[in-house]
Amino acid sequence: MRGHRERSGSLFSYVSIEERIPASHPLRRIRKLADHALDRLNPTFCALYATEGRPSVPPEQLLLASLLQAFYGIRSERLLLEQLHYNLLFRWFVGLGPDDPIWHPTTFTKNRERLLNEQVMGKFLEKLMAAPEVKPLLSDEHFSVDGTRLQAWASHASLERIDGQDDPPTPPSGPGEGFGQPKEGKKRAKGDFRCIKLSNKTHRSGTDPDALLCRKSKAHPALPSYRGHVLMDNRHALIVDCQVTQATGTGERDAAKAMAAAIPGAHQKTLGADKNYDTKGFVAEMRRIAVTPHVAQYTARPGGSAIDGRTTRHQGYARSINAHRGIEKVFGWIKQWGGLRQFKLRGTDKVSAVFGLHVIAYNLIRLGNLLCPAALAAV
Repeated sequence: MRGHRERSGSLFSYVSIEERIPASHPLRRIRKLADHALDRLNPTFCALYATEGRPSVPPEQLLLASLLQAFYGIRSERLLLEQLHYNLLFRWFVGLGPDDPIWHPTTFTKNRERLLNEQVMGKFLEKLMAAPEVKPLLSDEHFSVDGTRLQAWASHASLERIDGQDDPPTPPSGPGEGFGQPKEGKKRAKGDFRCIKLSNKTHRSGTDPDALLCRKSKAHPALPSYRGHVLMDNRHALIVDCQVTQATGTGERDAAKAMAAAIPGAHQKTLGADKNYDTKGFVAEMRRIAVTPHVAQYTARPGGSAIDGRTTRHQGYARSINAHRGIEKVFGWIKQWGGLRQFKLRGTDKVSAVFGLHVIAYNLIRLGNLLCPAALAAV
């Protein structure tokens, strides 16, 4: 018998939102891990808010909604809140009921700015990695480090001279002597850098002064960028530390030194890295702080490689080089699926906070696959 479609829906729903989410959905395991880490961040949240006044949006819900934006690569806060309006899965993950109102996009953005700083995201990552169910997965001896270019929210047209002067007018470019001769006193158009050699010593972005010109390779153009750095555990490819620095020539090695020195414990450790880290200064600094540099040899460098047979003769060296390849998956996921191929915020502090949030999102997805549901239920 053919069924008939009811055009008027029911007035009330007697099925809870908890029952509508499948028990095997991966977001269930991720939410448990995130909730435990956010509970340990309660003292940090209390220090950020005043004790009096009108209650604001709970910081736990702000961070959970931001994690959803990273999980699904949602490109803007307006689109995120639009999906929160009708997506029951998103409402359940954030902790909203079916009838709870959704915040205005400007309210959400303004309240989230309080949490977008490097200190909060650093503590969030620390509490997540220090969880009782996560700590046994980590190694305290073998790590890998790498960096990537992060395109800033600035263009070539925003570049200005650091000394405040105007660039000279463009020379004639047409045929014949004097053809297209610029008039006296005529200024160069904004964003026109023909016949000018751009450099970080002479030009800086007016919209994001912290971003420096950097290119991925000789085949790519130089764009205002930052450098993102991560320290990965070799056992299960989990990120234990991250930093964002300016895109300088030695930024990757400087960040690697700082993160390696911050690894707890006075025991011997290993640090895998690519050829960019094969310099005498970096290798000597690693050995000074009791870290064995498992760096890929750069034999084409003038003077040869700084890594000799004392390191390469061990089996652990080859294992570290092989494990280091897993760090590229982190950058690939953050840029391709997390939507951070180009940032939509300016300033080192905010860029570092958003980068740290996406590192946390990557760890949560990986931990949801590594940890079995029975282990999480016992917590």
